[in-house]
Amino acid sequence: MPRQLELQSVSVNYGDVVAAKDISFGLGAGEIGCLLGPSGCGKTTLLRAIAGFEPVSAGSISLHGELISSPSHNVPPEQRRVGMVFQDFALFPHLSIEDNVGFGLRTLARRERRRRVEELLELVGLGDFHARFPHELSGGQQQRVALARALAPEPEIILLDEPFSSLDSALRETLAVEVRALLKARNVTAVLVTHDQHEAFAMADSITLLNEGEIVQSDSAYNLYHHPRTRFAAAFIGDGALLTLTAADDKQWLPEIGLSPDSETGHPEPGALVQVLVRPEDVVYDPQSRVQLTVLRRAFRGAEFLYTLALPDGQQVQCLASSQVDVATGEALPVRFNQRHIVLL
Repeated sequence: MPRQLELQSVSVNYGDVVAAKDISFGLGAGEIGCLLGPSGCGKTTLLRAIAGFEPVSAGSISLHGELISSPSHNVPPEQRRVGMVFQDFALFPHLSIEDNVGFGLRTLARRERRRRVEELLELVGLGDFHARFPHELSGGQQQRVALARALAPEPEIILLDEPFSSLDSALRETLAVEVRALLKARNVTAVLVTHDQHEAFAMADSITLLNEGEIVQSDSAYNLYHHPRTRFAAAFIGDGALLTLTAADDKQWLPEIGLSPDSETGHPEPGALVQVLVRPEDVVYDPQSRVQLTVLRRAFRGAEFLYTLALPDGQQVQCLASSQVDVATGEALPVRFNQRHIVLL
């Protein structure tokens, strides 16, 4: 059975500029994938190529087993059965919410069109808003209308281009969870483009991390966070410190943080330089620990303090500790490092 979406070795060029290079990934029916990365990494270019707005320079794109893009073949966007949700929602300001959602259903009989629109507005929680206009809705409500409009023609796939970026940070993650639930309820395949890892984590089944037009790592959110394969992935995903340390001996090869070799972290040769990713939650307050690190800064977060600590060589790590652990700047905080979760790069 063919996958709902399949990209095989896709490249997209703008003249001599390579915007995306040798990209391969796929999604099954009902899966939600994410293209994640910084500005200029090629994620929006790939979304536009899937939609048919950009030709591919190499490779192929297939939708439900049908070739829709290759260097010699390009199905027009309007024939691809692809729904789009744009960054600015792109609602028609002069049309009511009902008419916005039904815009792509003009070939249906009036009764069937109205039934479909009512069903979708109920689905997105706006059943009582059909007569209102976009300017009368909040940003989150407008986003739901944009999603309902994209779902109305029953496309093969939904493409979401930075759909939450114009909303405040508190609403973005909440709405991402809601949109995921809506898509899952209808078994809709979707591709989300975002630079925000929290949106990606909240919404996607799988994440393709991009940098400079190439795939860095395609994985689950859990593996991207806990098992990054490159320095870029480690730095881009989550908070953490990349430490450069020297392996000492077979019994304790990272004495600065009290780590010993095991099957999880490996066995670098004594004297070798190693890079270690340490997340704030991996640095644990322990009043019995012999490792005492100086507090450089601290940020009160209600239930927690986020401490910035100095290693003996000047490198810094962060520690999340209960706000009941009240240690002043300049004083020593006793900590131990959770060896099981630290990543050796």
